[in-house]
This record gives sequence, C-alpha cells and structure tokens, in this order.
Amino acid sequence: MNLNFEAILPSLPIILQGLLVTLKFTSLSLMCGLPLGIFLAVAKLSHRSALRWFAHAYTSIFRGTPLLVQLGLVYYATPQLTGYTISTFEAGILTFALNSAAYSSEIIRAGIQSVDKGQWEAAQMLGLSRRQTIIGIIMPQAIRNTLPALVNEMIDLLKESTLVSTIGEADLLRQAQKVASEKYMYFEPLIIAAACYYIIVMIIAFGAKQLEKRLKYA
Repeated sequence: MNLNFEAILPSLPIILQGLLVTLKFTSLSLMCGLPLGIFLAVAKLSHRSALRWFAHAYTSIFRGTPLLVQLGLVYYATPQLTGYTISTFEAGILTFALNSAAYSSEIIRAGIQSVDKGQWEAAQMLGLSRRQTIIGIIMPQAIRNTLPALVNEMIDLLKESTLVSTIGEADLLRQAQKVASEKYMYFEPLIIAAACYYIIVMIIAFGAKQLEKRLKYA
C-alpha cells in the first residue's frame, strides 16, 4: 500500500475549514428545523382540520421526494422564481431545515401521543389551557421520550450534509476532495474526512447518552 499521510499534513487546515462549515451548517439547520418540526407535530394533533391537512401535506411532500432534488430546486429555482440569487450556504440551510422538520415532526408527534392521557386530564382539572398543557407538561415528556430518535435525526442530518458539496458549498467532503485533486491522493484526505465525521457522531452519541441518564432521574 502506497500511503503518505505526511504529504497531506500541509493541506490539513483546508480540510478543517470544511469541518467548521459542516458543523455550522448542521447546527443552524437543526436550530431552524426543530422548532418547525415541533409546530408541525402539534398541528397534526390540532382540532383544526386546516392545520392538520397542512402539516400532513408538508410532511408527505418532503418525505416523498429525494433530498437532492429538493436541494436542487431551492438552489437553482429560487433565482428563477424570485430573482434572488441564493447562496449555496443559504440554500443548504433552508433545504435541510425544511426536510428535517418533516421527519422530526413525526418523531415528536409519536412522542406526544406516547404521553399518558392522564396527564392531559390532570391538566384540564387544574384549569390549564391546551396550549399551557402542551408547552408545560406534554412537550417536555415527549422530547424526553423521543430523545434517541431525535439524536438519530441529528446524526443523519450531519451525514446528509455532504450533499451540499454537489452545489459547490465548501463543506468537509468538498474540501477533502479539493485536497485529493490537488495532491492526486484520494485515500488519505477522504479517510481524514471520514474520521472527522465519525468522531463528531461519537461525540453526539456520548452527549446524548449522558443527557438521557440525567433526564431519566430528573
């Protein structure tokens, strides 16, 4: 095997720049997508048929079409439809946030429905409104019940972020490919990128386990 990691070391800062972009991209997508997912989950359980229809239609569209197609539509069609030249980073954030919201809404909806009905009845007896019940009593329990699934969604979002390289965003994968093409060495930079993804996933998984333990005894 003809491997030479020393030749890649001078280009390591370039790969790490891509890592920072990937982390920023993933965190912002999650911060935007999760609140929308919570809204959609609550809307699916709403007494208003219009809200339920909208939430189910939204989820159906984003779960039923490929993420890469959604990314292409947002990036290439936005200038045509609106006249606004959207950046690759903005297109990625918007697409992944909207897509993640569809999947997380189903996870959170299942979590809400897993909460014992007695909690709803107790809240009604205390005179709490439906909104107060959801925010103060039901949602904290639903998030705790669905934490493993939400963490998996976060990990999937991190790994799927590699798709933004297809529209030119300088994420971890694209920077590794850039180094590979410059050095004519593909295994070393790509294995470094793979190691970065793996380490981040392990950190997320470890943090989630610690949080689960704390919530278990909370």
